[in-house]
Amino acid sequence: MNGPALAQLPVTELKGVGAALQLKLEKLEIYTLQDLLFHLPLRYQDRTRIMPIGGLRPGDEGVIEGEVKGADIAMGRRRSLVCRLQDGTGTITLRFFHFSAAQKNNLKTGTRIRCFGEVRTGASGLEIYHPEYRRVDDTVITPVEESLTPIYPTTEGLNQARLRALTDGALAYLANGSLTELIPENLRQQWRLPPLNDAVNYLHRPPVDADQEQLLDGYHPAQRRLAFEELLAHHLSLLKLRQRTRQSGAPQLATTTHYRDQFLLQLPFPLTGAQQRVSQEIAADLSQPYPMLRLVQGDVGSGKTVVAALAALQAVEGGFQAAVMAPTEILAEQHFINFSNWLEPLGLQVAWLAGKLKGKKRQAQLDVIGDGSAQVVVGTHALFQDGVNFANLGLVVVDEQHRFGVHQRLALREKGRTDHRAPHQLIMTATPIPRTLTMSAYADLDCSIIDELPPGRTPVNTVVISDQRRPEVVQRVRDACGQGRQVYWVCTLIEESEALQCQAAEVTAEELREALTELRIGLIHGRMKPAEKADIMASYKAAELDLLVATTVIEVGVDVPNASVMIIENPERLGLAQLHQLRGRVGRGSVESFCLLMYHAPLSQQGRERLAVMRETTDGFRIAEKDLELRGPGEVLGTRQTGMMSFKVADLQRDADLLTRVKQVASQIATDPQLSDAIIHRWLGRDEQYASV
Repeated sequence: MNGPALAQLPVTELKGVGAALQLKLEKLEIYTLQDLLFHLPLRYQDRTRIMPIGGLRPGDEGVIEGEVKGADIAMGRRRSLVCRLQDGTGTITLRFFHFSAAQKNNLKTGTRIRCFGEVRTGASGLEIYHPEYRRVDDTVITPVEESLTPIYPTTEGLNQARLRALTDGALAYLANGSLTELIPENLRQQWRLPPLNDAVNYLHRPPVDADQEQLLDGYHPAQRRLAFEELLAHHLSLLKLRQRTRQSGAPQLATTTHYRDQFLLQLPFPLTGAQQRVSQEIAADLSQPYPMLRLVQGDVGSGKTVVAALAALQAVEGGFQAAVMAPTEILAEQHFINFSNWLEPLGLQVAWLAGKLKGKKRQAQLDVIGDGSAQVVVGTHALFQDGVNFANLGLVVVDEQHRFGVHQRLALREKGRTDHRAPHQLIMTATPIPRTLTMSAYADLDCSIIDELPPGRTPVNTVVISDQRRPEVVQRVRDACGQGRQVYWVCTLIEESEALQCQAAEVTAEELREALTELRIGLIHGRMKPAEKADIMASYKAAELDLLVATTVIEVGVDVPNASVMIIENPERLGLAQLHQLRGRVGRGSVESFCLLMYHAPLSQQGRERLAVMRETTDGFRIAEKDLELRGPGEVLGTRQTGMMSFKVADLQRDADLLTRVKQVASQIATDPQLSDAIIHRWLGRDEQYASV
């Protein structure tokens, strides 16, 4: 049997797989024998030896064999069948909460059984609940398992025994044929990668002497072999996406200085060295005849928006439009205000588009976007809805890209695509992305980092405090406002309901108004109309409010230099990146600033770790690495919904050290499109569409 057949052979080839079982396997994304062989165990059990009952301890998991000394129905809080088993070294109780009369009759005194389960302390000493068991004949030697027993990820109605039987069937096919080796022999030898067939066989049926700890931790060479190929598939798919984009032409935007010089003259501050460097990288990209794909990372307050404005001006000077997209209305409004203030004095028109803009107002904006009289367009994801047509889109700027997911990013790019040309693309994030994720999730992008804060920014002092000391925190607010400073009070709720979050903020605002009667207190939350939110923010910015009570809607983009204290309630409920973003709202002026993380005890281990990191560092990249460690890549990237980062075998943290090698191998394999496509299809299969939007 030749190799490719396993990728082609449906699971229905296996004995006993009918339509019902086929549907269950499809829930696990198992369609072919190759899919089944790549559905690897989560962990292993050792059923290769029989353990003496007398040597068992609570928590042990293993095989025991003995003689039934009695089986009775016990009437407690729950009716159970209790069976006592003895082997000459000791006695243990087997307890079944779900049983039949036939089962009780099968376990009559004198019957010899072999069973497997986890030992725990119960009402009658050591017990095993619902062990797997079978009768054995003491006149015949019944062999034990020859390899460790795999435990697979499963779904409802599909038990481990059935999955093991199916895998046995697939492994029999593997013995007769093979999975095709897609990584060339010279590269496998160079990186010491074991043969694919051996690796797959080993992981499904590890021998008795296998290093279980290494297998459980995911560091066994067989696991690393598969992780390597899977990471390679993801990397190749992103290179393919990049290559496809590069095949499109793009407007060559020359670096003229007419608008740029005027813009820089009116700024109240000079550009930092990092802003100048990154602007030059972008300007060079924009002058190329193929689309720019650049990710700009810059910590909170590093001045990414100014860099985006310079890029937009280069597009406008070249006779093209620029679109700036932000994930929330508040951040989009902030960008609209900034761009209007900067560009309108230069004689340029800035349009605004958000989902809540309706009727004539919306139509008016669509008209100026469509006829090109608005050179720069700012908005939310409403920018890539049907019915929005640009006259001549040359540059797309996406802020906080991780909030959108890859499909939305590509959809906006499609807006500006003509027959032979695609717009340039600039992606910005204030959420530093760990190097491992940059190398894997953003391999289709060039990367720039604004690693310098503007002069005058002060580091924020972070204090972790229990909510039992709330009165002290309230007094601290009073003192800060008494000195002419402004304060944020952020309410977080674990409930997903926006209504409940807003309600909590309303209650908190009312309590603070009662406690701090002398202060002017405002409230902002996600259920307010955009105009209301804009008015409140304008009042706060104009120092007409002392204290702003808010939900996490103020996470990004709000800039009030006079605000020097932030209180975050229940910070343990937020991810590190979100806490870091919120903290970035203070420390934007020259006055010493504070962030008080007011937690509710008791804290989980992860909660304690998060708050400790926030207290120790303001370095966004260190925080991002820790966030990745605690929450995993799907959460950090915000791509759980896109399916983009769902790995079968690889783990971005554990296997981070493979990424450099993967990158090198990918650059060699990418020159062979047929091989590259085969590797992508093997591992991404049905998720492949994200790489070809």
